[in-house]
Amino acid sequence: MNIKNIDAYQIYDSRGYPTLEVEVELEDGTTGRGLVPSGASTGQFEAWELRDGDPTKFRGKSVFNAIANVKGEIAGALKGDSVFDQKNIDQKMIALDGTPNKSRLGANAILGTSMAVANAAANAKNQKLYEYLGNGEGHLIPLNEIQILGGGAHADWATDIQDFLVIAIGAKTYEETLEMTHNIYHEAGKVMKEKGKCVGIADEGGWWPDYTNNEEPFEVFMEAIQRAGYEAGNDVAISLDIAASDLFDGENYHLRLENKKLSPDEFYALMKDWCEKYPIVSIEDPFADTEFDYWQKFTQEFGHRVQVIGDDLFTTNIKRIEEGIAQQLANSVLIKLNQIGSVSETLEAITLTQKAGWLPVVSARSGETEDAFISHLAIATNAGQLKVGSFARSERMVKWNENLRIQRHLGDKATFIGGKIYDQIFSTASV
Repeated sequence: MNIKNIDAYQIYDSRGYPTLEVEVELEDGTTGRGLVPSGASTGQFEAWELRDGDPTKFRGKSVFNAIANVKGEIAGALKGDSVFDQKNIDQKMIALDGTPNKSRLGANAILGTSMAVANAAANAKNQKLYEYLGNGEGHLIPLNEIQILGGGAHADWATDIQDFLVIAIGAKTYEETLEMTHNIYHEAGKVMKEKGKCVGIADEGGWWPDYTNNEEPFEVFMEAIQRAGYEAGNDVAISLDIAASDLFDGENYHLRLENKKLSPDEFYALMKDWCEKYPIVSIEDPFADTEFDYWQKFTQEFGHRVQVIGDDLFTTNIKRIEEGIAQQLANSVLIKLNQIGSVSETLEAITLTQKAGWLPVVSARSGETEDAFISHLAIATNAGQLKVGSFARSERMVKWNENLRIQRHLGDKATFIGGKIYDQIFSTASV
């Protein structure tokens, strides 16, 4: 089962921007594809997405150079290699690139190839992707983290907070998480339309709001939960993605909606106030990716009852995760394939997170494709949580639907623990 050929094409993501699709063909004719997502709110420590920058072609967003790198250097280096040697294949591409952030060949070129290799290997073994990636040990159906309101870079700064999400902590089954989310999502849209506060749909499928301050979304959220027939804090909880690095200028945090400038101490007080006032069970990037002292202090104060997720803080980077664990900066890591740029490194990041007693949250990007690779990744690794965006748009729904298919395929082996996933970090946190 050696690699015979590698090809690449330009396709388009959910925002209509160019991205890469890579196809790996084996000597027996088996194939596998890798479709690369793209982020709008990107961390400064992420692996580098290579785009052409030619304003005459797709406004500089084309990826023809990355495609050429796949069809040229990468294909030349990998032809004849065993498709089952994922880690060595990934390491060969990383060494071939020769830069710390995969900027020469492009993290998108490397990741697309890496994903295609994994899919081809699973197909060659006649296995589902989750079976292959998890060596048959994946069985935990993830608890969903689903966007209700979009803001920040995903909705032209309609709110300063990037995501207002719901987590169905009281759900007894995976299907129930979807039903509860469905009800709250549509109720929230109804509430916003009644108040004349709905503009449309944001990048990731959540409602695009029209607000004058950052408290209004909470009020709508709480009303939608109540009108949908659920108890906030018991049946469902709120999750926030602050994306605070986008608000920080190196000295202060800027809230555009209210034209406010907050010192780090004042911003900390705001995060504290929200966590005390609302049923928040998870908060992502509450501080800028360089403000380690505030991360550490916040985790010490709230880590016993709030999942503190590092996204821009860690960017799925092994060294940064190790540093975060050593300093106890958080208790959870957002996992994004294209932040680090290869399948094997992503698997390593998940394993490192779990060994530390922290929780991984496998995540999509705002620029997604019709691919459901991350659904398989979450279940293969028993990550326990999946963040994809909202409960609308096919590039989002395909991930939730794939979880249903995998659950059916697992049969009696499938497990779902819902909100109990947080017991692991809340019971061991220092209060």
